[in-house]
Amino acid sequence: MPPAKKRTRSYDPAKTRTAVLAQFGNVREAVGALTPDQLSLPTALGDWTVRELVAHLAMAVEAVNRGLEQPPPAGPLITPLEWPFATASRAPAIAEDIRALSASSAPDELFERTADRAARLLPGAPDDRPLAFRLGAMRLADLLVTRTVELVVHTDDLNRAAGLSIPYDRGALAVCTRLLADALAVKAPGASTEVRVPPYAVVQCVEGPRHTRGTPPNVVETDPVTWIRLATGRMSWAEALDTARVSASGERADLSALLPLMG
Repeated sequence: MPPAKKRTRSYDPAKTRTAVLAQFGNVREAVGALTPDQLSLPTALGDWTVRELVAHLAMAVEAVNRGLEQPPPAGPLITPLEWPFATASRAPAIAEDIRALSASSAPDELFERTADRAARLLPGAPDDRPLAFRLGAMRLADLLVTRTVELVVHTDDLNRAAGLSIPYDRGALAVCTRLLADALAVKAPGASTEVRVPPYAVVQCVEGPRHTRGTPPNVVETDPVTWIRLATGRMSWAEALDTARVSASGERADLSALLPLMG
């Protein structure tokens, strides 16, 4: 797992909570209107159908509920910047749990139950409260940062699979974009390349001559949704260039060897 000590961006805990609940609410509203045919559609996530993808979206927030119901764990805490690099190892177990969950209840029931539990458990829970979850332990405020990634990334998956237009909460999209941009800087530390994802993130990365002033010699720029797709393997670097979804200038502006950051 790459070290996560060089960047320590802070996120406003109250705004992050609001963003997570807002994006969950956006998805919940859309899920309630899905037809059986839509739920049976394939997705780009292996053999998952829309029904299983929806269950995964519910589980993203349910992980917080379960952590709040358990005693605070002892031991080291995972940081948000360690999380993106640790998720792939748990993919088989996640897939197994998702299949069981999707078969246990109707999608709207899953979302209603999760929303009710969050409304009961989240208010009053301190931001620094350690929570146990699949990868170990994390502060509540930090775990909620990771939930923005889960919700935004899989909202995009759901929109594309089912032909929907679920909106992105601005706060959730901002936190998700920033975390994944910071993860790139952790994976490729340096200051020779500037990656811009307006209006939410700018990071410097990649070893080489340090930029000090003026226009950086190596610049990558893209929009938030394209960046999220690149960072999570939903879009290749070549496809983003070919479709003009990303601009890259300079000899160190090719990020293809560094992406995706998480699968």
